[in-house]
Amino acid sequence: RAQTPTYPSIGRMPTDQEIRQWDIAIGPSGKELPPGHGTAKDGAPVFMTKCMICHGPSLEGTKYAPELVGGRATFITPNPVRTVGSLWAYATTLWDYINRAMPRFPFKEGSLTADEVYGLTAFVLYKNGIVKEDAVIDAHTLPAVQMPNRDGFFPQPPNWQWYQTSCRLGHCRPGNGSQ
Repeated sequence: RAQTPTYPSIGRMPTDQEIRQWDIAIGPSGKELPPGHGTAKDGAPVFMTKCMICHGPSLEGTKYAPELVGGRATFITPNPVRTVGSLWAYATTLWDYINRAMPRFPFKEGSLTADEVYGLTAFVLYKNGIVKEDAVIDAHTLPAVQMPNRDGFFPQPPNWQWYQTSCRLGHCRPGNGSQ
């Protein structure tokens, strides 16, 4: 507001309640996660009734939605397979995405309860071999889930040993990287 001129009769400031309704992003720490819980066993029937039509019975994907399993370790190959288990760095991202965007058909995004989202999150993580079938996923356990590609987005620190024995401008001095 301080950066824009005032225009009478155009727009209005959102209320605090509107801002709270819009501010639903879930970060890696999970501090924004709501109460609730679920296991893969809880999520399986929800998946079968609300997700299978698009993602397929084995989470293999269809022409309507991408596959959700497989692809582990393919990011170091020329043909990476982008799935929850191969790409996503934080399990809280999965919860956030399911909560906001699913189920897309029949246009019911955001209609799942917190317990259903926790169950579906647990189910997808279980199918990717990341958690056990009976693992309880909630606001405390979900941020602690170690995703397979969590460290895949950061380059390895450089190995500066080559510098210690390098030659610069034709003058080699092993152990001293200068001229």
